Amino acid sequence: MKEVTNEDREHELRSLLDEMQKHPERDWTEARKRIAVLRQVLDTDTAAPNG
Repeated sequence: MKEVTNEDREHELRSLLDEMQKHPERDWTEARKRIAVLRQVLDTDTAAPNG
């Protein structure tokens, strides 16, 4: 099994946001939840001290 990196998370986030922009007529409830989780994980990883 492959480890998920922040680069993978950023790619998924960008893909979801792009799809939402292309198709605003769809129900994006679940995608919004996933976006919130991705942003939280990315923010936490960015704020974590190195070492």
